[in-house]
Amino acid sequence: MSASLSSSSVSPSAPASGAAPTQADLLDFVRRTAADAELIASLPLDPEGRTWVRLDGPAGSEAWLIGWPPSTGTGWHDHAESVGAFLTAAGELKENSLATRLPTDGWRTLELSEGVDRERRLPAGKGRSFGRDHVHEVLNESTEHHAVSVHAYYPPLPRIRRYSRAGQVLRLEQVERPEDWQ
Repeated sequence: MSASLSSSSVSPSAPASGAAPTQADLLDFVRRTAADAELIASLPLDPEGRTWVRLDGPAGSEAWLIGWPPSTGTGWHDHAESVGAFLTAAGELKENSLATRLPTDGWRTLELSEGVDRERRLPAGKGRSFGRDHVHEVLNESTEHHAVSVHAYYPPLPRIRRYSRAGQVLRLEQVERPEDWQ
């Protein structure tokens, strides 16, 4: 279930001289947005499915406020050519990621090297930025409490590639385009 609220009351700050926002700009935006307690509290939370509201991000970026019910996650995915940042505004999220660059196209199954797995715990107020082709999954492992997070991407997401994982084998399962989640 998705929610539809008006855009954030946080003013997006444009990077200097109209340049594209950097990972640092996006991280600053999600940090400032997550500090808006009224906005965070306004997100309707569904007990069974994630909820989201699109926000106005800085300098043409795409931004989202996302509610995570207990025991939910994204599954393995990337944001293609976009750089991004996200920050937990309430609750705690866990990010599992791969410390390796994947081939961008032309493969369906890939054997991952040992030692590429990374894990981060992101309690309220903690976040991170990431570069292009960053493969990760985000989870709310709490069995009792919702989490809320703020995300920003630039350029706006051209596609999301979704993967399945069994041990060290990563398999491309689906490619989503913006019209699939609008």
